[in-house]
Amino acid sequence: MSKHEEVYAFRLKPGEDLQKGIEEVVKEHDIKAGWINTCVGSLTRYNIRFANQSNTDTGSGHFEIVSLVGTLSVNGSHMHLSISDSSGKTIGGHLMEGCKVYTTAEIVITTTDRFDFVRAEDGTTPWKELQIKSKE
Repeated sequence: MSKHEEVYAFRLKPGEDLQKGIEEVVKEHDIKAGWINTCVGSLTRYNIRFANQSNTDTGSGHFEIVSLVGTLSVNGSHMHLSISDSSGKTIGGHLMEGCKVYTTAEIVITTTDRFDFVRAEDGTTPWKELQIKSKE
């Protein structure tokens, strides 16, 4: 691993908000460029925005976190979540505030000081997209 990288491992506990918990770690460590390495755990409530939709979809029950990926920065993060229910049905989309941890969410984040991740409109889409600023 490069001398420019740091790794943070943490656990969110029952009832905590998945998105808020991750953002708290990003702010606490002033992460300017990071990414999710892994996340395993479970939820009792989800709040996800599906592709090309403006509204979110919510649900309650018991769900396994089967994937969480994303870029992280105090300048704006972007995360996608996949969850499965007790029958194995899997859904996924943009992680929103309101996903409540059931038993655990075990998360590992890697960061680098070689870049700053920022979000800005660049004319390629109507949204603020990732812009990578090299510090070297």
